[in-house]
Amino acid sequence: MDKDDAQSLKRLRLAGAVEGTTLLLLVFGAVPLKYLAGWPTGTSVMGPIHGVTFLFYVITLIEVASASLLSRQETLRTFAACLVPFGPFLNDGLLRRKLAAATGAA
Repeated sequence: MDKDDAQSLKRLRLAGAVEGTTLLLLVFGAVPLKYLAGWPTGTSVMGPIHGVTFLFYVITLIEVASASLLSRQETLRTFAACLVPFGPFLNDGLLRRKLAAATGAA
């Protein structure tokens, strides 16, 4: 793997952290505030922010998968992770190991 491959994996890890954080803020912050406190502004703000981060995550995943940096199973796992709260954080270990292998780190 070359330097660009390592950069792509780093970008995917960052996208996962941001996407995972916005999903948690939406699901555990904005949605309860909307339905329990009658404050819909949170979902009006967090919904589009999460949408943009989700698209960034998926586009980055497609870039990494098309460079054959992840197997088909790893790609599906990484995509499925973004659909559930805490998923990107749980999947980060896989990406961290792939990055270590790409950079030759132990």
